[in-house]
Amino acid sequence: MTAKRYTWREILPILALALFGLVWMVPLFWTLLAAFVPTTQLLNGSPLDWLQNLHLGAFAEAWDVAPFPRFYLNTVIWVFGLLALQLVTVSLAGFALARLDFRGKDQIFFLFLTQLMVPATVLILPNYQTLVTLGWLDSYQGMMAPYIASAFGTFLMRQAFKQVPKELEEAARSDGASWLQVLWHVFLPVTRAPLLAFSIVSVTYHWNEFLWPLLITSSVETRPLTVGLALLVQSSEIGAQWDLLSAGTLIVAVPVIVLLALVQKQFTNSFLSSGIK
Repeated sequence: MTAKRYTWREILPILALALFGLVWMVPLFWTLLAAFVPTTQLLNGSPLDWLQNLHLGAFAEAWDVAPFPRFYLNTVIWVFGLLALQLVTVSLAGFALARLDFRGKDQIFFLFLTQLMVPATVLILPNYQTLVTLGWLDSYQGMMAPYIASAFGTFLMRQAFKQVPKELEEAARSDGASWLQVLWHVFLPVTRAPLLAFSIVSVTYHWNEFLWPLLITSSVETRPLTVGLALLVQSSEIGAQWDLLSAGTLIVAVPVIVLLALVQKQFTNSFLSSGIK
């Protein structure tokens, strides 16, 4: 049995992907290094000095300088509270657009597609003015409001619901089930994969969201991790101390990195099974 011989046409794409992977890893590697090596040693020492001066003190100091426990609580409330609301809205809207017949359905779906092509930054000013009118500045509901109705999530769930066999719906309706019961007992159980995919996208996106929370939050009681880290960087307590800055960055980023590492396979399979690549 002879070993398979690879051609350059097969090897080059793999080498290119490996190169891109290394380039992508450089900032992460530098952040890890800067978090464990004192700034003076990092800038002036040799790689041997770096290895001899590894420490965890930067994490403890960064944790003490900023109220990270409160920032974590704010982020969890915002991200997962928003996700719960989004799962309700995208499921209902996707089901209506996929399985119900009513006047103007195609036009409404076209508006959802149009929203996908509009950058979120374009809507910042009108959204801000709306929150001023409602008195929702510096609040959790103010951070959540612009994102509750997700065009991407609605589109994803519509496509998933359209793939459910008509016979399942007709069987449930013939047994006297209401539309909400059909959605809950028939459609949602068989579309868990796209729901998982949307949940992961939503959590990672809003965990890293910066501009919108920066504009509408003004107190420690509502600021998420990203805004807290940015204000920490600007403070005189850290300045150019790269070890503290990198430690704070890792404190913010590690939960999302761990989440993606744990659900990477399910995340990829969920998009493939929903028909979107």
